[in-house]
Amino acid sequence: MDYTSAVGYLAALITTASNLPQAIKCWQTGETHDISLKAFIILAAGLGTWVVYGVLKSDVPLIAANAISAAIALSIVAAKLKNG
Repeated sequence: MDYTSAVGYLAALITTASNLPQAIKCWQTGETHDISLKAFIILAAGLGTWVVYGVLKSDVPLIAANAISAAIALSIVAAKLKNG
């Protein structure tokens, strides 16, 4: 693996993990009143668009990182819709 790929994988790992603390808190406590539904819907839409871009470019790390991030964001949207 070259240096550029290593930096890309590290960036993918960090950004994918960035919403995990929020998602875990939502799952554990059910508390979502302070979360912006619109923000997470927009985030999920953007991440979904990145997945499409990754597919068009045949870039597996880009696809994987954004698909996982989108799933995390959508789980927060689901928690918000369920718990208000």
